[in-house]
Amino acid sequence: MLSTLATDPPAPPRFDEVFRAHAPLVWRALRRLGVREADVEDLCQEVFVVVHRKLPEFEGRAKLSTWVYGICVRVASDHRKRAHVRHESQHDAVPEGRQSAPQLNELAQAQARVLLDAVLAELDDDKRAVFVLYEIEELPMAEVAVALNTPLQTAYSRLHAARKLVTESIARRTAGGAP
Repeated sequence: MLSTLATDPPAPPRFDEVFRAHAPLVWRALRRLGVREADVEDLCQEVFVVVHRKLPEFEGRAKLSTWVYGICVRVASDHRKRAHVRHESQHDAVPEGRQSAPQLNELAQAQARVLLDAVLAELDDDKRAVFVLYEIEELPMAEVAVALNTPLQTAYSRLHAARKLVTESIARRTAGGAP
């Protein structure tokens, strides 16, 4: 009887546990994958609908977080391709106004987020996904490649190209005084 138990596949994780463990990461990843702040809540829900539907099929060949990030990338990509998203325009300008001293850090962080969002928006979907998962979410490159269903060397190549474009964009934006 022990040999039968040892060969049984492990039970898939429970959805509520997956949600609690990964919701903040999904939220952050979607935002950095180019999803407008106003749409993040809806897309986060879409990600977890897919997770709920596909969780029984999860085979454990990759880490659960890698699998969830792969779903995030696909949901964000599908969202950006929708017609209603392409016709909207975003304004990256931070409203001017007086800030008290304790708010300076918050202002600097908000400006840095605006700059990061603008720079990430310039990247194509493939480079943005690799950059976000590796540099921002700090996934190991092997997991990034699995999440994006791409060869490891291709993921490294995209990361190298994305880093170069991000560096150039930040230099261009900060040299011109624009956020």
